[in-house]
Amino acid sequence: MPNDLDAQFWRACDILRRDDNTQSLLDYVEQISWLLFLKSHEDQEDTRADEAEYAGQLYERVIDGFYRWSVWTGGRIEQARSLSLEAQSALRTLQKNLVALESSTKKDPQEIKNAHLALESGEQKVQIASERVETEQQLQRDALKPLIESSEEEDRYMAEAILGGLTGKTLIRFLTDYLFPHLRELSGTEEKAVIRQIFEEAPSKMVKDGFILRDAIAVVDTIDFHAVENIHTLSHLYESLLVRMGREGGMSGEFYTPRPIIQFMVEMVDPKIGETVYDPACGSAGFLVEAYAHMLENQVSLTTQFKKLRDATFYGQEKKPLPYLLGVMNTVLHEIPVPHIVRKNTLSDDIRKYTEKDRFNIILTNPPFGGTENVDSIKANFPYPSSATSILFVQHIMHRLRRDGRVGMVIDEGVLFKSSERAYVDTKKELLEEYNLYAIVSLPAGVFANVVSSGMGPKTDLLFFDHLGPTKQIWYYEVSTVGFSLTKTQKPISENNLPDCLEMWRAYQAWLKAPAEERSAEPPQNERCWIVPVEEVVKKNFDLSAANPKRKNDFSHRPPEELIADIADKQARISELIGEIQELLAGEDNHA
Repeated sequence: MPNDLDAQFWRACDILRRDDNTQSLLDYVEQISWLLFLKSHEDQEDTRADEAEYAGQLYERVIDGFYRWSVWTGGRIEQARSLSLEAQSALRTLQKNLVALESSTKKDPQEIKNAHLALESGEQKVQIASERVETEQQLQRDALKPLIESSEEEDRYMAEAILGGLTGKTLIRFLTDYLFPHLRELSGTEEKAVIRQIFEEAPSKMVKDGFILRDAIAVVDTIDFHAVENIHTLSHLYESLLVRMGREGGMSGEFYTPRPIIQFMVEMVDPKIGETVYDPACGSAGFLVEAYAHMLENQVSLTTQFKKLRDATFYGQEKKPLPYLLGVMNTVLHEIPVPHIVRKNTLSDDIRKYTEKDRFNIILTNPPFGGTENVDSIKANFPYPSSATSILFVQHIMHRLRRDGRVGMVIDEGVLFKSSERAYVDTKKELLEEYNLYAIVSLPAGVFANVVSSGMGPKTDLLFFDHLGPTKQIWYYEVSTVGFSLTKTQKPISENNLPDCLEMWRAYQAWLKAPAEERSAEPPQNERCWIVPVEEVVKKNFDLSAANPKRKNDFSHRPPEELIADIADKQARISELIGEIQELLAGEDNHA
């Protein structure tokens, strides 16, 4: 079955790629996402309706009437017809078999009797299949009753088109004039709000050829989301599609953070059952689904724990419509049926107004690189105003963290050493005085080569902190290799410092927790990790740069990947410094 699903999934993608409006990777990923969402949503509603009926309760569907996937696609009628044809074909084979037995010169009474019984069973199956076709057709007609009985000619025409099988321009018209407007008006429950937000601006561009879309719908309709194993397989297929987007799309890192980086950060932060997990720039929700997998694998033992994990643990916010759709779809496929993901500009909130109920235990995120917010009303939401979104996100994250919470975040290198703007200095000062910045992991340039059209991409670091400040000392680790090539293709390689980083971090933690009389004079360290007292950072005007004091300038025996990363690291630093100088010069010109 997994192989069949794999073939179906990629076949649907290939069909959509034939359309003039969906030739790019970004376009057809969006199309397959909303199709999968609507099909999976109805299958999930079927399950809930069956559970409610078993409990003697009524279930009110979120998407009902002729807006239901099975009604406007006619998929269940087609499935019933297919089963009916199979039953009729099997019956003809049984009839031929019986005729052959009865005309045989060596008649076997028992064999003939068995053939008669098989024929009766086959006739019953044909009857049942025929009745199912009639039942599905009647259900479709009942759902279409408001259109059939409408006084509007267009409604009656659309009802007839649905009964005959929507396709071509009529299919496109139904989606744009009927289905999407209805979905964009849903309200009243969290699940309806999620659907409304998905379709407010998605799909951003419509498939041009309704016949191609019909073919894709037919393939998606064969995917059964009732089966848990199918959902598990599809989650991996969908993830592979997101990986392709991350490697080929050049989409500012907002859709996909490399999985090895996410897994490492989740291991470092180690979320526990009962803790809430939040991503303020969730994109395709990679951090949320990886945190879910981590907690599910290591901690869930009771049904009540699983329900809490699934329904009351994961939260996110996303500004743009397409990554919002991808994030919701990704969480749904990973068995988080109603993700608490809100579509909004995270920076539009005044962070001074957050109370404890608005805060989270765990924050895992990769905010956008190099973004700007030039609207004064946005800047006013922060105690240290800036047009740079990176430093605003740091402030947002600090203020949304519970007292006992932990943060793992990706940050561009410039935030660590930049001091030309007061907001950077003040934010880092508060971070060190009010929070415990316990670890900084320096990543090589090239980890995010997928965010630029050419070159190595931005140099980044990982910050890990909690709310139990002040910071006394910071543990640093310099990563040169991450298990994939530092290029846009991100091909897997064997060299990977991340496992060693995690091992050294855990050894350092064990050393800190050991009684003073039992631990060594110096913490466990190697050539890649070192410790900096906070006083040194303050002396350097809160420069948090990860400058490895143990690094040797001997390049003769270092691997090529490390040499390239080192050169790119220096180039990125030079670019940041040039930017600071330009800002200072611009400031002098303004004063002049």
